[in-house]
Amino acid sequence: MNVQRFIIEMGMGNDQYGQDYTKAAARAIEDAIRHSSIPMFDALGLDHKQMRIEVTVGVQKPDEIDTVALTAKLPRGQARVKATFGGLDVKNPDNGNILVIATAAVEAFLPKQV
Repeated sequence: MNVQRFIIEMGMGNDQYGQDYTKAAARAIEDAIRHSSIPMFDALGLDHKQMRIEVTVGVQKPDEIDTVALTAKLPRGQARVKATFGGLDVKNPDNGNILVIATAAVEAFLPKQV
């Protein structure tokens, strides 16, 4: 299928106390899409099901991300979430607590429009 990317949004999220990489990733994805509004679907009569969503989330421990749970939270389109090495783990020197910071890129693709 000949597709084209029509949107890319970036976001950042964190988990300050639980060291939960999935929670930080979910917040990064939410940050990326929170302000997006794409009126072209209604304006052009397009079905949201035609949209393919590719999400890349970066954290220090990508194997601890539940990509299935994150995919289920995406509201539209045919989604896929991929975890990769990135983000930051920041250690509090006073108590040893790790602050998990995740980054996310959310890309949306549609079949080429004629």
